[in-house]
Amino acid sequence: MPMQAFDHFAISAATLDAGRTYVERRLGAVLLPGGRHDLMGTHNLLAGLGAGEYLEVIAIDPDAAPPHRPRWFDLDRREGPPRLSNWILRTDDIAALVARHPDAGTPVALSRGAFRWRMAIPDDGILPFDGCFPAIIQWDSAAPDFAGSDRRLTRLALSHPGGARLAAVLAEILDDPRIEVTTGAPSLAAHIYTPDGPRVLE
Repeated sequence: MPMQAFDHFAISAATLDAGRTYVERRLGAVLLPGGRHDLMGTHNLLAGLGAGEYLEVIAIDPDAAPPHRPRWFDLDRREGPPRLSNWILRTDDIAALVARHPDAGTPVALSRGAFRWRMAIPDDGILPFDGCFPAIIQWDSAAPDFAGSDRRLTRLALSHPGGARLAAVLAEILDDPRIEVTTGAPSLAAHIYTPDGPRVLE
């Protein structure tokens, strides 16, 4: 059985500036430059959540050429204000995990600067369970290091009409008591410890 763990979550936004404002106002955290994803026509900003965990703000890059495939995280269909749209699960054997969950997509090799990783991306850009199922990543280099961050994820609340089925699927691949699943309209909410008290990103 591959080893799995929470890696990060994604706030999708119409622009990076809108996403930056949303996150910084709620968390009191300064977002750091991320980079561009040329294959997907997107770019991002990052903030740490402690060792091995972080959040990203992701948006369509207006200066990038349109990709030849749907963008990840269902960004081609996103609308409205910034929101927590997806979460990402780290594995040490993406091929094995995708073989068990083919709806998660096809592993694609990606890079940015010194970072190298593979991510499973569905052909239509839409992850199972309306995005409540995680994107799957395998780092082939060191991952971003935010060990000095004073903010932490304390709970990731997932709601979906098929909550019982989603909970059963996740229980097979991840043992993390912070991940909670309920039955209801599709939604994600990240509960974050900050030095100024608990905060929620939705």
